[in-house]
Amino acid sequence: MSTFGHIFRVTTYGESHCRSVGCIVDGVPPGMSLTDKDIQPQLSRRRPGQSKLSTPRNEKDKVEIQAGIEFNKTLGTPIAMLIRNEDQRPHDYSDMDNYPRPSHADYTYMEKYGLKASSGGGRASARETIGRVAAGAIAEKFLSQVSNVEIVGFVSQIGSVKMNRDTFDPHFHHLLNTITREKVDSAGFIRCPDAAIAAEMVKEIEKYRGQKDSIGGVVTCVIRNLPAGIGEPCFDKVEALLAHAMLSIPASKGFEIGSGFSGVSKPGSQHNDLFVFDEETQKLRTKTNNSGGVQGGITNGENVYFSVAFKSVATIAQEQETATYDGKAGVLAAKGRHDPAVTPRAIPIVESMAALVLADSLLIQKSRDFARSVTH
Repeated sequence: MSTFGHIFRVTTYGESHCRSVGCIVDGVPPGMSLTDKDIQPQLSRRRPGQSKLSTPRNEKDKVEIQAGIEFNKTLGTPIAMLIRNEDQRPHDYSDMDNYPRPSHADYTYMEKYGLKASSGGGRASARETIGRVAAGAIAEKFLSQVSNVEIVGFVSQIGSVKMNRDTFDPHFHHLLNTITREKVDSAGFIRCPDAAIAAEMVKEIEKYRGQKDSIGGVVTCVIRNLPAGIGEPCFDKVEALLAHAMLSIPASKGFEIGSGFSGVSKPGSQHNDLFVFDEETQKLRTKTNNSGGVQGGITNGENVYFSVAFKSVATIAQEQETATYDGKAGVLAAKGRHDPAVTPRAIPIVESMAALVLADSLLIQKSRDFARSVTH
């Protein structure tokens, strides 16, 4: 499916080498101030050609709002946004017509549909995520206005090089409390807030790029100021929706929230988040946050934080012994322009998908709150 969400809903369109990509966003509340300047920053953070460590494909990724806004105000009607593909090179893929690229979607799309886009990855290309990022920028502005929600992602691992993300370490939670996008972007394209680790990450990417290879990584994301009570039992728990959103991103292979897999080694007496009463807010808080801000699938008012693993990019220029569609053995050295590591460019995609999940979930809860208010 190409549609995501219930009330705040986005439908994306486009392939890697078609004329344009974009989206239609439905369910945006009317009267919200919105211009292309609200949307463009995240698209610019996602765009290719930012660094020698990314694909050399040079796209401006400039958003054009087509409908749903008048006099810089949302109308409450569907918002259409278009981003033109200006640097397509479909001929780069002509030599690969006979080969399904290893670990790419060429073979599975052919099996599912009986044909596939003749160039690039089609709908499996990361170009599809442009519509998500454009829609996510609107969702993020809504969340900021309603609840001052902040969403910040950063690179916490490239290959075997990783920064501290020990959820039982207070220093890690201090980072989650204070990290900003400005701090993340000040690290340059690598977007790791630990300067020493960032330098090692750059070397790691350069090493694999020099070998005509690629390498994976991890994006960690924190969401602050999200009110308690967001999330739907039993199948639309917040962590389930976030996992769905993150694992729909191209190249994603893993998701964990809060203590995640490391939490299994801690007994309940150490893992439990004990409650304390906050005099300032007059509400319960937790002394620790191993739950990742979610209990029973519902937010508890603490920081929501999670990590997403991205595999190494499938399309590499290194020669690989593989097979053609008709089963003949051969050697493929893929052409085209591709990232040696997609992780740094995935950050605005992760942030945007989180914003889409939370804007939709918040609107659902607001609907319930209103229904409850008129029945009491």
